[in-house]
Amino acid sequence: MFEIVIGLEIHIQLNTKTKIFCSCPTSFGEKANTNVCPVCLGLPGALPVLNKEAVKKAISFGHAINATVHKKSIFNRKNYFYPDLPKGYQISQFEIPIVEDGELYIDFKDGSRKRIGITRAHLEEDAGKNIHEDEYSKVDLNRAGTPLLEIVSEPDIRSIEEAILYLKKLHSIVRYLDISDANMQEGSFRCDVNVSIRPKGDKKLYTRVEIKNMNSFKFIQKALEYEIERQIEAWEDGVYDQEVYQETRLFDIVSGTTKSMRGKEDSAEYRYFPEPDLLPVILSEDMIEDGKKIPELPDQKKERFVKEFKLKEYDAAVITSSLSMANFFEEMVNEGATAKNSATWLSVELQGRLKNGFTIETSPVNAKKLASLVKRIEDGTISGKAAKDVLDYLMDNESNVDEVIDKLGLKQVSDDGALLEIIDKILSANVDKAEEYKNGKEKLLGFFVGQCMKASKGKANPAKINQLLKDRLSS
Repeated sequence: MFEIVIGLEIHIQLNTKTKIFCSCPTSFGEKANTNVCPVCLGLPGALPVLNKEAVKKAISFGHAINATVHKKSIFNRKNYFYPDLPKGYQISQFEIPIVEDGELYIDFKDGSRKRIGITRAHLEEDAGKNIHEDEYSKVDLNRAGTPLLEIVSEPDIRSIEEAILYLKKLHSIVRYLDISDANMQEGSFRCDVNVSIRPKGDKKLYTRVEIKNMNSFKFIQKALEYEIERQIEAWEDGVYDQEVYQETRLFDIVSGTTKSMRGKEDSAEYRYFPEPDLLPVILSEDMIEDGKKIPELPDQKKERFVKEFKLKEYDAAVITSSLSMANFFEEMVNEGATAKNSATWLSVELQGRLKNGFTIETSPVNAKKLASLVKRIEDGTISGKAAKDVLDYLMDNESNVDEVIDKLGLKQVSDDGALLEIIDKILSANVDKAEEYKNGKEKLLGFFVGQCMKASKGKANPAKINQLLKDRLSS
């Protein structure tokens, strides 16, 4: 039996208007090599100037993860060469990062929690982007100099499930803080995965392999599944030392395999030294105090939802995992829908219908409309089953809830007279079963309810039918 050891390095692009060391815009999707200047191109004589907003966002993140925010931090030159790194070195933080020694808690379905340590979070500049087409490779340097916050976890993660929960929780915190859009498709939130194995009970850390530049929860899971199996097979076949060594690998989404990219450098090979063109970053007391003014985060919001709305711990965790979902839920409750039904119809019914690129933010059914649908269930206008048909219709058509109910003919029959007419017909057709019920066979009530619902073509109010049947059968 083997134990998995995982550590994650996450790069988030901070949502500042300009780059970290120059005034070039950070907008995504512009024409290649237009958002560049002598500073981010690394031209001789061009001097970097630190973006204060990037520092403020790093401070906020530090407070959000209960970390130490250093009053003094320094930038270093990290020396390596790639075509998309204009200067031939990256300005990063090494010896003294701005944020150090933090933590994050992940929640499991059974209600348990686990603490994952965060070693550090440091500021650095992003590289450009290589574009490979046919036999040519191109370089777009628009992204070069975009401010990054690199967040390095402790090797505390022991399963693929824990890795994904950690990533999703961190993604959520970043979005709650509004320090990054964390758009994974655009590379604003990407991850380097470090993974190794060891025999159960062994405390030694064995050779770790890095899987580089992952930007999808799904692909991170698949990459880990393959890499862990590869390492276990190598160990069991007696070729671990030959096949598992410190290297950087890439995940091939077509084959579902990891492939060797290059040997993994140690920090000494980067030849770090203090950046001579930047003074140490000295934080004022005001900046540190301002950084503590952070919004309600997922854990605090979850705790409030449990206390205020009486939600189950797991349901509250699901809803608060995304700021958009949490806001959607609160808007539904403010519109008059009950918290319990709002949680169910948001996290189960609506979420299950968000396909083809739709998200909570772009859902065809907004919070007000979904709350209106829930209220029609709660006031007995329609059944829960009929409400699903209404929601299906609303996902594809612009309309309001009441119009759809009328159009589809889904309004429940709640009039006592109409329902008693149906009940009397069913009882007259089943006199023998009615006698059996009166003689103690109470399970037959379900039979009568079913027959009445069938006779009404599903339009009868089940609660009313139930009560009226009991009254008729006891008379």
